Amino acid sequence: MEQTTLKIEGMTCDHCKAAVTTALQELEGVSEVNVNVEEGTAKVAYNASSVSVSDMNEAVEEQGYDIV
Repeated sequence: MEQTTLKIEGMTCDHCKAAVTTALQELEGVSEVNVNVEEGTAKVAYNASSVSVSDMNEAVEEQGYDIV
């Protein structure tokens, strides 16, 4: 199991947190997501053979947030 921390801009509330969490959890291979709105981060545990960081970035960006 791999872990990464995505740096996300544009999250301001619990709705943002829920949108990012759901988008990441829906990806096959993601096992755990912990989003921190104040820090602008999402810590993700995932199986690298099933999903890539690029896939995660795309899922977050599709929700309207920017990866930095």
